[in-house]
Amino acid sequence: SVKMDLLHSNGVLIIQHLQRDYRAYQDFLNFMSHVGDPRNIFSIYFPLWFQLNQVVGTKMIWVAVIGDWFNLIFKWILFGHRPYWWVQETMIYPNQSSPCLEQFPITCETGPGSPSGHAMGSSCVWYVMVTAALSYTVRWKDKSAVTLHRLTWSFLWSIFWIIQISVCISRVFIATHFPHQVVLGVFAGILVAEAFEHTPAIQTASLRMYIKTNLFLFIFALGFYLSLKLLDIDLLWSVPKAKKWCANPDWINIDTTPFAGLVRNLGALFGLGLGINSEMFITSCKGKNSCKISFRILCIAASLATLQLYNFVKIPTHTEYLFYILSFIKSAAMPLTVVALVPYCVHSLMRTTEKKLN
Repeated sequence: SVKMDLLHSNGVLIIQHLQRDYRAYQDFLNFMSHVGDPRNIFSIYFPLWFQLNQVVGTKMIWVAVIGDWFNLIFKWILFGHRPYWWVQETMIYPNQSSPCLEQFPITCETGPGSPSGHAMGSSCVWYVMVTAALSYTVRWKDKSAVTLHRLTWSFLWSIFWIIQISVCISRVFIATHFPHQVVLGVFAGILVAEAFEHTPAIQTASLRMYIKTNLFLFIFALGFYLSLKLLDIDLLWSVPKAKKWCANPDWINIDTTPFAGLVRNLGALFGLGLGINSEMFITSCKGKNSCKISFRILCIAASLATLQLYNFVKIPTHTEYLFYILSFIKSAAMPLTVVALVPYCVHSLMRTTEKKLN
């Protein structure tokens, strides 16, 4: 439509302005784009928070998975273009003189662009972390404590918005999103996170509930995709556009396709359910050692170190279905490691050490 073309063309002007006048901040903006990567939720934020507060850690995974699922559905409904291919195909520029937008190794995402998954994932998980931190100070009653709470409130929410704005600017700078797409992503993420502030049932969910939720999310997404395909609407329309207009074919990654994100999130949710409902979790995280600071610090350090090793495990991409299966297994192994395997090993080590000392 004319209004959307106008919105996109104004967005291109903003991208050109950023790429021209903020070149000195390129490394910082690329870094902030990595900060907003939803995969950091499972490999960094979750291991830290789960050992500090299991309620917050559990909520974080649910918010990340459901938020990313909604992001996928919204992308399929909105059919949002990405700047780096839109400027090559639009007819609104005269004499075929389309603007030149610089691309980067992280520019060429293959899914639709609206809303931004990075902005949505970043806002939802940081919203959970900020509200969790403030929940500790809101209970303070005396006058000086109330003043401290207000200062803490202002400080944490300022940090929240600084991070969200930085992530949004970084995604626009690398020409992978238009400005309106990142703004929509931020507020969509906040809505999802706020909804889970009023959903305590996830804390007591059984393994059966985790499996049912996984099946519902997968069947709904697959059914939605197949139904529209029967109507001759290809929801993977963005993949050939990304391959056609990406400046470097090596920058195209199957990990950015819509179904890759879906499989990754379903694996993480299943791994969390498997871990929380395991005997290893009950023995370690619900035992006497769970209250010790040393136990939690060791679990955090061991979890972060182990998950970094997972980054060295490269999943073969030559067969798409094999990639999805292995991606599901790898994603399930990460929360399972944090929730059950690492705490159980630390618990066993501490128990052995205590026996030797006695």
